[in-house]
Amino acid sequence: MESFGQLDGEQTKREGEFLSRLMGELGMEDLAHFETDLTGRQNQVLFEIATEIEDTEGALRQAEQLIQRLKKHLEQLKDLQRVLSK
Repeated sequence: MESFGQLDGEQTKREGEFLSRLMGELGMEDLAHFETDLTGRQNQVLFEIATEIEDTEGALRQAEQLIQRLKKHLEQLKDLQRVLSK
């Protein structure tokens, strides 16, 4: 069984070989475009996440407001029941 250090070294070597092949096949200009596209996609995903967070927070606030209105309505019904039960 190989040690963690050996496995880590092999992984680093494979990654280096992959990057070398990638640079040889694509060239620096293609890599720059790839990096730009990747950065753009990352920004898009971050924006989508931020939007989803805002939407979820808004829905949570609405749910909390609904809970408060329902509690108030329930208390009014209980009060009415008490009055009518006398």
